[in-house]
Amino acid sequence: MGVVTPLDLPLRRNRNFLWFWGGEAVSQLGAQFTLLAIPVLAVTVLGATEWQVGLLGAAQTAAFLVVGLPAGAWLDRMLKRRAMITADLVRAVALGALPALWFAGHLQMWHLYVVGIVVGVATVFFDVAYQSYVPILLPSSQIGAGNSRLETTSQIASIGGPGLAGALLTIVSAPVLLVVDAASYLVSAFAIGRVRDTETTPSREERRPLATEIGEGIRFVFRHRLLRAIVLTTASTNFFGFFITTLEAIFILRELELGPASLGLIYSVGSIGGLLGAVATPWFTRRIGEGTAVTVAAIGFGIATAAYPLASLAGAAALPVLIVGMFLQSFFVLVYNITQVTMRQRLCPPRLLGRMNASIRFVVWGVMPLGSLAGGALGSALGIVPTMWIGTVGGLLGAAFVLFSPLTGMRQLPTEQVAA
Repeated sequence: MGVVTPLDLPLRRNRNFLWFWGGEAVSQLGAQFTLLAIPVLAVTVLGATEWQVGLLGAAQTAAFLVVGLPAGAWLDRMLKRRAMITADLVRAVALGALPALWFAGHLQMWHLYVVGIVVGVATVFFDVAYQSYVPILLPSSQIGAGNSRLETTSQIASIGGPGLAGALLTIVSAPVLLVVDAASYLVSAFAIGRVRDTETTPSREERRPLATEIGEGIRFVFRHRLLRAIVLTTASTNFFGFFITTLEAIFILRELELGPASLGLIYSVGSIGGLLGAVATPWFTRRIGEGTAVTVAAIGFGIATAAYPLASLAGAAALPVLIVGMFLQSFFVLVYNITQVTMRQRLCPPRLLGRMNASIRFVVWGVMPLGSLAGGALGSALGIVPTMWIGTVGGLLGAAFVLFSPLTGMRQLPTEQVAA
């Protein structure tokens, strides 16, 4: 009998994966508090306008556009576990500053912008390292199962977190909830610190100029036909989706007058779809094929976003319409993400993981601040509902990149690493 290594163990007995998974579960729950607390803080406490909410959304996501590409090259030179711990600690300190400023009576909108930028930069490094770390922590045969468990936990947090946050917002002020999120990042840092791996940093002799390494990651992504289609669809969906995301809090809290508790309920009940999507992805891909599942999920998500502008016409049924829309969005986005992220991780050589993920994040998340600014500007000029219709149609059209690619009709996505 051979020696059983940690990588050979089932996920339920893999100590390192369990620590990693547990830390992420706590962090994801805390992040749900921030998802509601910051926009509610901006809209109800500081009286933010459509344009200010757009600026806030841009500040929170600008880091992917500004430092997204070099972050991947830097992370390929670092120990990814250490980078994630550092990012968690930075986010804990930054978010903890907002309730401190509020308690002192000095909180202003520009503080939210600054914290949004700092947290955004830390999130860039954490997320790129996170997606690049799963293939280091797990063997290729367990990557899909590991991603499914991580996403399932994320959706469970999405179910309980917003509902609990919405209920608490009727009792305490939004800044108080940020204390919980700051603490969750400290727990995440501790848990990831308990993980042990065999990752080593490349020797300095193997390094090349930063621009050369960044270019290598970009070329790897855009030369691969399937990756290119996925990146273009995801970027289109995110850009137009942020027309809606940016104006969501104002739309629900002011226009529909549903209140913070209803906002939390929409996220919480709607996210049950995400949990089902994470659990059902293996069955879904077996039934219609992995590549076709990506296409169907992209189209389904685009259709589901129509729930937002339709809610303005639904009268008393606005809340159920929004819940159903969020349910379907969450279901389809989880099917889409689990399937395509697993393919990306299997295709990419280990030495390029950071740069591959950063290149993709640079494009698909880098459009978010642009979408936030455009959404805020159009919301001020045209109104919230017309802007949401533009976002819905634009996002649905973005699915054409995967629809008219080899992905549609593919029973199984490639699993072998591609030579860089």
